[in-house]
Amino acid sequence: MLGAKGEHMTNTVRILGIDPGLRRMGWGVIDVTGNRLCHVDNGIVISDARKSLAERLADLHTGLTDVLDLHRPQRVAVEQTFVNKDAVATLKLGQARAIALLVPAQAGLPIAEYAPNHIKKAVVGAGHADKGQIHAMVSLLLPGSAIQGSDAADALAIAICHAHDQTGSSRLDEAIAQADSRHLKRTAR
Repeated sequence: MLGAKGEHMTNTVRILGIDPGLRRMGWGVIDVTGNRLCHVDNGIVISDARKSLAERLADLHTGLTDVLDLHRPQRVAVEQTFVNKDAVATLKLGQARAIALLVPAQAGLPIAEYAPNHIKKAVVGAGHADKGQIHAMVSLLLPGSAIQGSDAADALAIAICHAHDQTGSSRLDEAIAQADSRHLKRTAR
């Protein structure tokens, strides 16, 4: 779409990335305009380990709802849970992840889910990157951002991964639409 001065206008999309965790749920918000990324905010919702599981989940729900209310994202991306050897820890992480999916679903937002290796590969270029590499690359991609810890860095990485996937999908959708349009014009002649 062209603006009044003939330049291309691109809509800005706000993306919330969520790194689920029962003790520490990382979140990161970015704005995406075309292929440009802009850091908005990031942080961690913390639940008190001395509380009951139900109270901790309620705290995560309230904290994440506050983030949505404050930043008004248009899209949400959540890291998929991986299964580890501790079944109890995996179950608790799954419950925290349910909160990470529930809150944006209640707000009617589209939610994408990404495997940890997909996120690492999209942001760092290697599917087995460590937390330090992710933090460094997120800092490089979002200069000037004060990242509030590794959970927040992971959440920003999830948002960046979604931005890259959506940019590619949008370009693919545009290319398909243009090809269809050319095909229709040719067959109409």
